[in-house]
Amino acid sequence: MTFVIALLLVPFTLLTACFAIELFTGLRALPQPRRGNAGSWRAVVVVPAHNEEDVLAASLQALTDATGARAHILVVADNCTDSTAKIAREAGVEVIERNDSSRRGKGFALDFARHHLRRDPPAVVVMIDADCRIDGASLEALISACGATGRPCQATNLQQPARATSPAVQLSTFAFFIKNVIRQRALQRLAGRAHLLGTGMALPWAILADARLATDNIVEDMALGQELSDAGHAPLFIEDATVWSDSETESNTLSQRRRWEGGFLQNATRVGPAMLGISLAKGDLQGLWAAINTMIPPAALLILLDLAALLVAAVLALITKSSAWPLLTLLAAILGAFAGLGFAWRAGGWRFVSLRGLARMPFYMLWKIPMYFTFARHGAPKEWERTGRR
Repeated sequence: MTFVIALLLVPFTLLTACFAIELFTGLRALPQPRRGNAGSWRAVVVVPAHNEEDVLAASLQALTDATGARAHILVVADNCTDSTAKIAREAGVEVIERNDSSRRGKGFALDFARHHLRRDPPAVVVMIDADCRIDGASLEALISACGATGRPCQATNLQQPARATSPAVQLSTFAFFIKNVIRQRALQRLAGRAHLLGTGMALPWAILADARLATDNIVEDMALGQELSDAGHAPLFIEDATVWSDSETESNTLSQRRRWEGGFLQNATRVGPAMLGISLAKGDLQGLWAAINTMIPPAALLILLDLAALLVAAVLALITKSSAWPLLTLLAAILGAFAGLGFAWRAGGWRFVSLRGLARMPFYMLWKIPMYFTFARHGAPKEWERTGRR
């Protein structure tokens, strides 16, 4: 029976141990790739915008200040029913409008922009969400790295620290830091690639021209990065370029987590096993790590699943008087993951969550349980869910 219990716990132990390894591997900053002068490559910044009238004027003002002479700005007013297009034109940037309610999603908006740019394609295309901000130095770093390496490049994507808000919001911004900094560093080191995150990403035109963009996948950015990696164009993580977005309210935080985590889990089940099989067949260790990374659930869900598995395994071990080593192995992996989270907090996560907020992580996990039950019953969200603004 010990063997059966060990077999039951293998996936939980493996994923948790790999998560802990990523946390420790991602504590140090990455060396940055070679780059030249951003002015050497003509660039366009594409801003997909769907009913963004509340934030667009301020975002475009900040983006115009950041771009200067570095890049041209193109706003895609996608299926808008408000004054998004009017505000963009008043800001003095180029605007194209798309109206197709049967094909909704950022991927279709980016494909529309690509079709528009084919008449006079730039060397580099940068994508920035309408509610995000990037500074001039970050934009220059992103464009120059993309132009010099000829590879897709992804900036650091963070939410503004909100330590004066509720622990749930603090922990959500901390989770953003773990996912988009610590684990991106680890993935770059261990698998030679990074995830594309939808905003703050730059692609050479030679790669973008043939990329599969027109999709309603709610994590189209992650899927695009995986497809480009498979095609030999693995994205690079450009850590010294940063894109910021505002943190959400507590109610909107749960809505955003529903989309992000639901899409991630959907992608993990659809793509992860195939990636794992292909990398094992090829003996590709970097591909193997990328596959495992794809299948690691969000931290809160991972720990909840671990605890449930531990409980079931402990009951079985008691009933059958089996050896405890499989349980102790999983417990060691869990403790390693918690230790990694603690070191990640010291390595920069403290900006996003206070020590008191970090101590409330168990309550944060319990707060998310209804969301996971919704996933189990109805699956991941089928399309993007809009949240209110602060």
